[in-house]
Amino acid sequence: MRWYPDIIKDWFSSLFSGYLWHGSREDKVVYITFDDGPHPVVTPYVLQELERYDFKATFFCIGDCVQRHTDIYDLLPMKGHAVGNHTFHHLNSWKTTTTSYLEDVHLANSVINSQLFRPPYGRITSSIAKSLRVQGYKIVLWDVLSGDFDINRSATSCLKNLEKNTRNGSIIVFHDSEKAFEKLKVILPKYFRFLESEGYKTAIIKHTASTK
Repeated sequence: MRWYPDIIKDWFSSLFSGYLWHGSREDKVVYITFDDGPHPVVTPYVLQELERYDFKATFFCIGDCVQRHTDIYDLLPMKGHAVGNHTFHHLNSWKTTTTSYLEDVHLANSVINSQLFRPPYGRITSSIAKSLRVQGYKIVLWDVLSGDFDINRSATSCLKNLEKNTRNGSIIVFHDSEKAFEKLKVILPKYFRFLESEGYKTAIIKHTASTK
């Protein structure tokens, strides 16, 4: 996902209005999301931190991880969080045929009960997007990227980026993955305290969420 900047400007997202980039700018609500799980160590940590602040999040899960860690996956809706499809094998649509990619999404759908979809790396072709919309999927992107996955960035840099760019309606991307874990342990408690001190509420992403 490194080709994306840390923040997506509203003028840019308006050019691609068929995707969900953020929620309403009128309400002091943000949408925390996590990609690439569930992970047997990282996801329980994330759930613990969310519960500490009574925050809710949306988890875009990899089908293969769900199949291997069903017990962790089952905790997500039980605790009031939402889930979404992130393909079965974390495919890059720029390097995969449309047919193979859609088959992988459908395979993930066999273990992930959701019509929300986020493409790995934020990369999706117009033909795949069109097919998924026809099948009833809501394609969710974001307007704030935490950078927790980037080995060249410090946790302090990621936190400053988050605090600077969070706005009403922001959809924020984190990763409940082993690669991001060390940064998450630093970022999440501080960022959640920031959200609380600034008066932000959190909400899960719903299939009917507005794209405006």
